Amino acid sequence: MSFSELNLFPLCLGGNVFGWTADRDASFAVLDAYVEAGGNFIDTADVYSRWVPGHVGGESETIVGEWLAARRNRDRIVLATKVGMLDSRPGLSAANIRAALEDSLRRLGTDYIDLYWAHIDDEEIPLEETLGTFDELIREGKIRNIGASNYEADRLAEALAVSEREGLARYGVVQQHYNLVERDYEGALREVVDGAGLTSTPYFGLARGFLTGKYRPGADVDSPRAAKASEYLATERGPRVLDALEKVAAAHDAVPATIALAWLAAQPTVAAPIASARNVEQLRPLLAVAEVELTEDELTLLDEASR
Repeated sequence: MSFSELNLFPLCLGGNVFGWTADRDASFAVLDAYVEAGGNFIDTADVYSRWVPGHVGGESETIVGEWLAARRNRDRIVLATKVGMLDSRPGLSAANIRAALEDSLRRLGTDYIDLYWAHIDDEEIPLEETLGTFDELIREGKIRNIGASNYEADRLAEALAVSEREGLARYGVVQQHYNLVERDYEGALREVVDGAGLTSTPYFGLARGFLTGKYRPGADVDSPRAAKASEYLATERGPRVLDALEKVAAAHDAVPATIALAWLAAQPTVAAPIASARNVEQLRPLLAVAEVELTEDELTLLDEASR
């Protein structure tokens, strides 16, 4: 089944916090709550959480794998993971993709991945080699769909042309940085995605937490992302977007985070935004995106505030 045919929940649960700001128990609670709300799309990566002192990567995959085994629900989950950025398994060579995939399958406790991402664009390896390997793995049943994360428009177009010319599996989805205060995706990259009939699952949909509305002048927020998120306050646009979010949120009896994700979900090519939560309390407003439908006037208000 192609990625576009999957019946995806409108929010993809990001696994970057599992093993980082969410320990095993907290991660299990978040995963349980997500599935109980109807969620079925979980995104992780072999490199999560390599940046934590003492971690080597694979911690998030391990937690997700233990949860899948405990809940016995693998067949009900659309599972995505990534290859290319882990220090010990770098790049998109044929040998590395195969070795990294076996590592991920072992940690996740499964024999197939629903969506396998090229986490980076590895320009040192011919696209024919990378895509040829993905094609072989699809034929072997180890992966079912492939996606391109962090690709520029020209390279994505080139990869799609290689797949067409060589008769290889093609990227069906992209994962890119996109939110109300960072809209670079809306240029050439979205044109390629739209023109080729692809979809997207944007990350940083809440701008590292800024679009939750908890970052305001003078606010002291306990979060490892606080310094970066607070940078948006230094612009005229940041506070203007927060004001628009709060106005729309009030009309829906919702919170700004829900509205920010609902705006993203309503954008052309977007299949499901990715968002993560370190506890169930953080997860609840993210899940609410499945129940909020913004009016054209509300979408316009948010669009104009974020320009």
